Amino acid sequence: MNISHFCIDRPIFASVISIVITLAGAVAMVNLPVAQYPDITPVQISVSATYPGASAEVVAQNVAAPIEQQVNGADDLIYMSSTSSSTGLMTMTAFFEIGTDPSLAQVDVQNRVNLALPQLPESVQAQGVSVQKKSSAFMMIISIHSPGDRYDATYVANYASIYVLDAIKRIPGAGQASIFGTPDYAMRIWLKPDRMAALGITVADIQQAVANQNQQFAVGGIGQSPTGREVQQSFAVTTRGRLTEPHEFEDIIIRASSSGSAIVRLKDVGRAELGQKDYSIRSFFQGKPATTLAVYQQPGANALEVSKAVRETLAEMKKTFPQGIEYHIAMDTTAFTRASIETVVHTFFEALLLVVLVVFLFLQSLRATLIPILAVPIAIVGTAVGMTALGFSINMLTLFGMVLAIGIVVDDAIVVIEAVEHNMAKLGLSAKDAAKKAMDEVGGALVAIVLVLCAVFVPVAFIPGITGQLYKQFAITIAISVVISGLVALTLSPALAALLLKPAHGEKRGFFKWFEASFARMTGGYTRMVSLVIKRSGIALVLFVVIGCLGVATPL
Repeated sequence: MNISHFCIDRPIFASVISIVITLAGAVAMVNLPVAQYPDITPVQISVSATYPGASAEVVAQNVAAPIEQQVNGADDLIYMSSTSSSTGLMTMTAFFEIGTDPSLAQVDVQNRVNLALPQLPESVQAQGVSVQKKSSAFMMIISIHSPGDRYDATYVANYASIYVLDAIKRIPGAGQASIFGTPDYAMRIWLKPDRMAALGITVADIQQAVANQNQQFAVGGIGQSPTGREVQQSFAVTTRGRLTEPHEFEDIIIRASSSGSAIVRLKDVGRAELGQKDYSIRSFFQGKPATTLAVYQQPGANALEVSKAVRETLAEMKKTFPQGIEYHIAMDTTAFTRASIETVVHTFFEALLLVVLVVFLFLQSLRATLIPILAVPIAIVGTAVGMTALGFSINMLTLFGMVLAIGIVVDDAIVVIEAVEHNMAKLGLSAKDAAKKAMDEVGGALVAIVLVLCAVFVPVAFIPGITGQLYKQFAITIAISVVISGLVALTLSPALAALLLKPAHGEKRGFFKWFEASFARMTGGYTRMVSLVIKRSGIALVLFVVIGCLGVATPL
């Protein structure tokens, strides 16, 4: 191969190619996202709205239906589903094709929801419609509670919503964090139906009175222009804003006579109390009320780094928590991910060590063994460049593919070394001439090896559905490492062989002499057995069929 001859004559050029591949792979590997498994589920966009006091049927007809009509037909939309509850909550989830940009999908859904807003009831418009990217699984579950019951559940939930949740959302990769339920404070008004019936007051009358008398007004100022004469000073007029205390709500006037002699206040037909906005979801920790906060991993984020940042943020915020409030990380999926990745990394180095030992055992030369020791890391680390370009992550399947690739990519370097060793031993050539002749002999075979392995693994990427997505990264990772290994075998390996290998290693002694003799005997025995099978092919075929039938008939 001309490229091989060029690299043999210019080993520095071959070294630079491998160094560039290794450095690029190292940089890419540091920046690759880390997750337990690749993304195999469709992109999800969640739309939620609240229609206070409405039944599930009313919510479905007046809120869900208009939104679904507008969202239907969005780019790359697969399907969507919505649920409407008797508490007035509507939640719709739109599922998009795998690989769709979540941010673009969210913008598309948001624009379509805006078209549906004029068709929604006024109370729904007033509270707004939320459109968010949704993750399919929790990354962390955090419980915030008051162990000594110093604070009630409402206070803890409100504190977590105002301080803890906002701090966690600012962490890169954890922007989808949320609290189960609605932790906001709300003034709840409890009515007495018998008193309302006796006075002829309806719920609509009370709702209108509260809305009219609980508002924020801009009053203006004193001494503002234009004035009839010069004004020395001007004053901004401030008034009391929205009501905040229960007794202030209870003093709201529901109805009054023209003379003002007969006034009906809210406290005459009910009472007000400060509570949570929504009680549909309640969470407990160790049997006591608590606020549960869920952290979702955003697409492309490093799960291990996000988990570490969340833990550090909580530990720092713990110093400013009110006395009597504690937090506890109830679930952290990254613990399993971290343990799994550590196990795979250990397996990676164990496999690399075994490969080195086996290569040294058969080549019986440190110089010859050094070549595959250098070639394997280049191919494995360089694979990260292709993973970054294709949007892969470091996960269980890609790491598993790298582990398997160790035994595959080492073959290319061994083929080159064996060919060079053969030419030096049998033909008496120098290392440089032997390397050139070896590449003329095995260069085409190396390219064929790469193409055959790619033909085996690349088609896996085209398997449809979740199965294809699950094994795509595994197969493509191996294919990328094989391609880089082939490039290294055509450039660096022959250049190193020309520089490092010696024409002879001397007579074998000790263990290596015994190993070669034993291996030669085993090879001779295998050769005789194959010759016998070829001569008695009919009997061998019958035995093969019998063994196959026994295997099928044997119950598992």
